[in-house]
Amino acid sequence: MLELDLQLASAHAVPSEVQFRQWCELALRQRSADSELTIRLVDEPEGRELNHTWRQKDYATNVLSFPADVPDELLDIPLLGDLVICVPVVEREATEQGKPSEAHWAHLVIHGCLHLLGYDHIEDDEAEEMEALERTLLAELGHADPYAGDEH
Repeated sequence: MLELDLQLASAHAVPSEVQFRQWCELALRQRSADSELTIRLVDEPEGRELNHTWRQKDYATNVLSFPADVPDELLDIPLLGDLVICVPVVEREATEQGKPSEAHWAHLVIHGCLHLLGYDHIEDDEAEEMEALERTLLAELGHADPYAGDEH
């Protein structure tokens, strides 16, 4: 079961809670345990502040993942962590990249959830594994490969 806390700290239009839940459940289905996470939807000032504080980068990014760092023996809850998504950045990227807004939202929520599960893309082999999983999950939703044409 997924316990999702969706926090709206932006005046921009965003997908529905049903969509966020669907995307999270898809990304987390490999996890047999219950899952608890928060998604906070923010505007650029808060996104920039968080990215600067936690990553020393002075701009708002699309999604930040904050995995819960709770020792299992101290706290027996299914807390995965938090995602912070900057709404204007997501919408701007979708437009600039010529992607449907819903597809880009789904990709970033899935991407963030996979980070909470421990996936990463720092090393090439890790990136290939994570991106392959993202492609598979997005294809299940009927969305195109988000990395098609990427030169990363």
